[in-house]
Amino acid sequence: MVRVAKGLTLVVGLGVSGRAICRHLSRLNVPYMVADTRAEPPGLKEFQAAHPGIEVHCGPLTLLDLREVAEVVVSPGLDPRMPGLKELADQLNPRTGEPRVVGEIALFVRAAKAPIAAITGSNAKSTVTTLLGEMAAAAGIKAAVGGNLGTPALDLLASHPAAELYILELSSFQLETTPSLGARCAAFLNLSEDHLDRHGGMHGYRAAKQRIFIGAESAVVNADEPLTWPTYPVDQVAYFSQRAPEDNAWGLALYHNKLTLMQGSDPWTAIDELKIAGQHNYLNALAALAMGQALGFAAEPMCSALREFKGLEHRSEVIAQINGVTWVNDTKGTNVGATLAAINGIGATLEGRLILLAGGVGKGADFSPLAKPLSMCARHVLLFGLDAPRLADALLEYVSIRQVEDLTQAMSAAFELAQPGDCVLLSPACASLDQFTNYQQRGEVFRRWVLDKAATTAGDAL
Repeated sequence: MVRVAKGLTLVVGLGVSGRAICRHLSRLNVPYMVADTRAEPPGLKEFQAAHPGIEVHCGPLTLLDLREVAEVVVSPGLDPRMPGLKELADQLNPRTGEPRVVGEIALFVRAAKAPIAAITGSNAKSTVTTLLGEMAAAAGIKAAVGGNLGTPALDLLASHPAAELYILELSSFQLETTPSLGARCAAFLNLSEDHLDRHGGMHGYRAAKQRIFIGAESAVVNADEPLTWPTYPVDQVAYFSQRAPEDNAWGLALYHNKLTLMQGSDPWTAIDELKIAGQHNYLNALAALAMGQALGFAAEPMCSALREFKGLEHRSEVIAQINGVTWVNDTKGTNVGATLAAINGIGATLEGRLILLAGGVGKGADFSPLAKPLSMCARHVLLFGLDAPRLADALLEYVSIRQVEDLTQAMSAAFELAQPGDCVLLSPACASLDQFTNYQQRGEVFRRWVLDKAATTAGDAL
């Protein structure tokens, strides 16, 4: 048993967030040591070179005596109740009054000198976070954007010391270890099954997401999904919906015969002026507008930024059209809710039919909600990866399916099946780690294959 010295902070995990935690503690001159449950965590030598003299424990946390540790700061990818930490998780830190086990965002809240705008949800949080950042810039606000997206939150404190606003994408993992966020505006966009293995089911997953509202001044939530509505007291709540808005809520309605983003009876922007497509993206736009208004952004700069916004890589991203068939990369659709959003958002706009490429690590999700919408718009579903058999069981009675070995085989089959007016959609409803390093690599494999096929097809036509 290795005894951790009295008064030390223990950082658990040497991933991206763990290293950001260490950099932050070093800047504050807080004494700390690091633990990682892996015997040889990647980049260990580089870390030791950058932080000479910092003790690193590799292996089970149960080998550490943590009775006198000042605080444990756990990386978001690790369960705060893992063996070795479970007893501490229920104890309070006498110095801060917070739990003895916290996460990176708890440290951020203590140190931040500017207001926080925070976004969570099962899907679309990266899109809304990025769009809100573009709106802030257009409105002349010095905003720093990061968190679960891009730059770790703690690194923003060093890279943007003059920030007037922090715009953070936050995951359920980050929120469950944040005692009180105190956001100027907090958004909960949607809720669908994800990370059930970590949170012990939907109740625990939703409870972690709801923590975004602790201490919030205002909230933005989905009127169509009551489970996103605050369970903590919030003075001002704005609602967005796919339906025509009531009162002062946000929604979609016809205005001068054009489908328009509306707040109550007031038009903001017609959707034919936008560079993003699909109903799911219109909801993202409404959420960002509602947040921007709550934060005091001027209306015209927000609309200008929205009209120029092209969306994110790997999220409903049109790669090419080949022989009248549109190929769309939605590899960031790593759960059922994200894939449902893509199917419903794109399927309703097609002249032809949808060919879905799906599969990977399902994280224990129920795939049955995909069946009905696919039965209405899909020509075929091509399944690959670890949980392809489970997807097949859920979809077999509703749509034509084929199981293949990998994504490349799925794309080849889709090319043969697709007809003019169709869309081939990569939206796996699963994580990627069975066959890829991450979802980005999966999307890049798709992108390269499609672009190569587009070039070859164009060459054959000459």
